Amino acid sequence: MNEALEVLSTGSWLHSFPEGKVAQDHQPIRRLKWGTASLIVRAPVTPIVLPIVHTGFEKVMPEKSFFGRRPPLPLCGKDIQIIVGEPVDFDLAGLKQVAAMIPQDTSFERKGWPTITPEGLDEAAQRWLYQKMSDKIQSAMESLRKTLLNSKQH
Repeated sequence: MNEALEVLSTGSWLHSFPEGKVAQDHQPIRRLKWGTASLIVRAPVTPIVLPIVHTGFEKVMPEKSFFGRRPPLPLCGKDIQIIVGEPVDFDLAGLKQVAAMIPQDTSFERKGWPTITPEGLDEAAQRWLYQKMSDKIQSAMESLRKTLLNSKQH
């Protein structure tokens, strides 16, 4: 995460896969991991978040193709579709302000969360903030996924 944050700090492109898993089917986008939201919050300048969804890579490297295993090399000649959505905008100042009003919840098991962030956000507020941001990205990605599926049916 520190290396990724360093990349963002220089204004460079950083591609993250917030699903935490390569999908091998056409199921809805899974609940996103919070690492991408954490990077957005911690970056010195709020990065542009550009949702990208693709399909067909499960045919290029299927999990179970040869003798129940992944092929040794990517398979050629497969149909791949990639769709790039509109940038997802985050009003970080507004989100942080709302997050700061979240009541403290001491029932969470501490797993390396900073006690208080530089913005004064405790663990409950950080969790709320990351969840809201991840939900917004997930919603954009799910919309793109549905667009891809609809384009395949026409």
